[in-house]
Amino acid sequence: MIQRRDFDHSLEELRQLLRQMGEHVERAVEDAVSALQSMDIEKAKNVVVNDIMLNKMEEQIMEMGSKLIVTQQPVAKDLRRIIVAFKISSDLERMGDLAVDIAKVTMRLEGQKLIKPLIDIPKMQQYVNLMIRESLQSYLDENTDLAYKMAQDDDEVDRLYSQMIRELYTFMIDNPTTLQQSMSLTLVGRYIERIADHATNIGESAVYLVTGHRPDLNQ
Repeated sequence: MIQRRDFDHSLEELRQLLRQMGEHVERAVEDAVSALQSMDIEKAKNVVVNDIMLNKMEEQIMEMGSKLIVTQQPVAKDLRRIIVAFKISSDLERMGDLAVDIAKVTMRLEGQKLIKPLIDIPKMQQYVNLMIRESLQSYLDENTDLAYKMAQDDDEVDRLYSQMIRELYTFMIDNPTTLQQSMSLTLVGRYIERIADHATNIGESAVYLVTGHRPDLNQ
């Protein structure tokens, strides 16, 4: 009984670490896009510097989960809980890297004025942050319905990304001097779209945890 209680306590620690990672990623993505909107180089640099915290949390989850597997030899759903924690921490860490990539775009554009006010990119960021929050909540609550609902938001992110690409291509054709910055903004949209893909991966992990089968939510 004591051993089971200790195991459950360790699993809860894993869950809370993943919650903290999710909150960190949300802030990083929001700050990275905000820095781009206002061309705030210092805020962009902070996103890059703070990424080390996310890496440390992922390492902590890997160490805790590995120790549980070795010492407790979990099976069935208990083992899935640890495997899923590994997968989710990897997706969150990759999201953090993509937020850093967005911040680095801002740093490369230092001294430039944006060719147009950003509209689609902030909208994409809002959808993506909602997806991060809901995907993690679906895991924490073992709520498969929320995972499927969250995945539907990915369609809106894709729509906004396509809309943004069309607009930026028009800018490049009409005014070739905007080429470099337009390509940089296209990259930002791609990074956000990939963050959404990682959020759907988390949703898939949540469904796998509950059912033992991994669906394809990235369709």
